[in-house]
Amino acid sequence: MEQRQILQDTPDTWEVVAERTSFEGKVWDIVSDEVVMPDERAATRDYMKHPGAVGVLALDEQDRVLLVRQYRHPVRHRLWELPAGLLDIPGENPLHAAQREFFEEAHHKAGDWRVLVDIFPTPGGSDEAIRVFLARDLAAAEGDRYEATGEELDLQVERFPLDEVIAMILAGELHNGALVASATALKAALCGPGLDALRPADAPWPARPFE
Repeated sequence: MEQRQILQDTPDTWEVVAERTSFEGKVWDIVSDEVVMPDERAATRDYMKHPGAVGVLALDEQDRVLLVRQYRHPVRHRLWELPAGLLDIPGENPLHAAQREFFEEAHHKAGDWRVLVDIFPTPGGSDEAIRVFLARDLAAAEGDRYEATGEELDLQVERFPLDEVIAMILAGELHNGALVASATALKAALCGPGLDALRPADAPWPARPFE
């Protein structure tokens, strides 16, 4: 009987014989690598070098999901998304970053945090890694609201039933990758092993190691 492959992503690195930064931006760069292929020829691979990000899928006691709506210029859409933000402090604990973003974008806190899903949203063109946390036991945050600037001035916050979110994903009406992945993962967990089977909030994250 043919041996079955293990269903698990594994780290690997092909030889890079040359590397240059072809564009240096405020948040991310575009890097061009000359990578040795299996036929021993080198091929150019251009990709976006990204600091990584965290997101929060916040679920209340009525099985509603807290989402934010904001304008995304590259796709010319207003998207419903998770509260989320960049890991722009090297080595920052992703849970702390997620809690900060949840406060800043939604002015909320949560008493229970777990890792819901880790994703590479566009592995063919970017090294971006996103960790999405499930937050429960929600409450309004104390103190003044975060003073928003720029595009966040237009941010809207709303709660929607999880089943409605799933239905709209399947209908092609919701498009944000982190939302699609995490909402469907949450539904699968609820229909399967349960939320207690999720990883703890401090679970290792090899894609973005932290202390």
